[in-house]
Amino acid sequence: MPVINFTYNNINQLLGSSMKKKDLIDLLPMIGSDIEDYDDENLKVEFFPNRPDHFSVEGIARTLKGFLDIETGLPYYNLSSSGTSITVDPELASIRPYTSCAIVEGIKLDDEKLIQLMEFQEDLHWVLGRDRKKVAIGIHNLDVLTPPFYYQAAHPFETSFTPLDMEEEMTLEEILQSHKKGHKYAHLLDKYSKYPLIMDSENNVLSMPPIINGELTKLTKQTTNVLVDVTGTDEKAVNHTLNIITSSFAETGASIKTMHTVYKDKSIITPDFTPKEKIVNIENAQKMIDVDLTIPGVVDMLRRVRLDAEELNETEILVRVPSYRIDILHEVDVIENIAIGYDFRMIKANLPDVMTIASEDKGKVFDNNLREIMIGLGFYEVMSLMLTSEEQHYNNMNQPVDERVVVAQPISQDRTMIRKSLLNGLMEFLESNTHEELPQKIFEVGETVYLDKSTETHTRGIKKLAALVMHSAANFTEIKSITASFISNLGLQWKIKPLNHPSFIKGRCASLMGWNEKREEFSVIEGFFGEMHPEVITNFNLEYPVVAFEVIFKE
Repeated sequence: MPVINFTYNNINQLLGSSMKKKDLIDLLPMIGSDIEDYDDENLKVEFFPNRPDHFSVEGIARTLKGFLDIETGLPYYNLSSSGTSITVDPELASIRPYTSCAIVEGIKLDDEKLIQLMEFQEDLHWVLGRDRKKVAIGIHNLDVLTPPFYYQAAHPFETSFTPLDMEEEMTLEEILQSHKKGHKYAHLLDKYSKYPLIMDSENNVLSMPPIINGELTKLTKQTTNVLVDVTGTDEKAVNHTLNIITSSFAETGASIKTMHTVYKDKSIITPDFTPKEKIVNIENAQKMIDVDLTIPGVVDMLRRVRLDAEELNETEILVRVPSYRIDILHEVDVIENIAIGYDFRMIKANLPDVMTIASEDKGKVFDNNLREIMIGLGFYEVMSLMLTSEEQHYNNMNQPVDERVVVAQPISQDRTMIRKSLLNGLMEFLESNTHEELPQKIFEVGETVYLDKSTETHTRGIKKLAALVMHSAANFTEIKSITASFISNLGLQWKIKPLNHPSFIKGRCASLMGWNEKREEFSVIEGFFGEMHPEVITNFNLEYPVVAFEVIFKE
């Protein structure tokens, strides 16, 4: 998780008052931080990725102002038009299609602030940008540039500029091959014939997103006006990132000016600080927090965490959420903020009113039996996220897209749907652990969710078990033997037949059905096993054969 470094002097300057070190250390965990280290002058704190607005000391101070009653309610920032624009080349639609920009005037930089700004930028790259794949940020010295600006698809061998911290010009292809940053992020562009480039009206190069900025626009202690550009593959994430950066600058007293982004078929103005609105039910909040609440009290609590709120009726409150708070997606997120505003330290722990005799849930007993069998077969258990993406779930597994349960307001392009299979999550795990020794044998027991319009909720949860084996000699015979041992340990009879499955090699995959003889031929499990298709293995950047099985458990 991102770790933010700052001094007590930083915080006190932004708060406009002197806060005792002990009081600050006691208060920071209440806004979701974990204090890593501190001394007489410096603090090192860690924040969860769901609050990227806290990745700068300005964002931290903004929240603390609410708790200290220095400033409460929704922060409002004045926006004015810069009168300039950035035009997007239609050729970028299949490469890196989106950009949002703003001009910030009147900033003050010193050595410490330059370091903090670079760390802020890299933390956002990691959390929101998926290491620049989804979002990349550039901050440039505006005073050496001539508006308007252009976001172009440039030829890798015909275009050159001097990249950051270099003295000589390099072509775009040379940057990918020879520059330290270019080599690190070359995989984000190497499949394209043209690369993104941001230029001004005099053909000065600002940056080559998402790789490297130009040396021309490098920030120094003398820089007072900057252009902020955010490019990426997800328009919502690009706009969110710009809002977080520019609102952080605004907290220092800098002036934020909007820019037009001109696409082939539309024009948008950024940044957009329009707050979003949510409705919270006071009864739901009382049940979840287990404290007595009043509407005026809740309004004060929400203002304390820098939200605005007003009474709609006797049971509901309208809440206005600032544009930089991308973590608030649902009523429960607002209720969490009510609890924060109430102060977690004031919420007392209560024993339940009902006396019960505890016993292990029967479903959990069955799950544990499955785990014991798989561990006995030499497998390690992993737990992957239920949320995945169409890219991982369908494209990487060579499967056609079908009906699925999607996330209405996904915070990440990587988590847009609920999984229907466990296999792609296990493949992601292997992809992230290619440095581990072979063989790798992993399994997971977990829920999957399907659309089912015949039910009241229109969804149906199905428990599955999946397992993967990866090593240089993994083959069909091995996975058939493992599957047979698993079925046998369950005390079931089984039968198999050939199956054509798009994720597996044709002729090396089989379906299975297992049943308990005492219940006649009632099917208790169904599934398949086989050798993964080479394209699937390549899609997950793996280099060795993978064999797998997945089964469904029926009541």
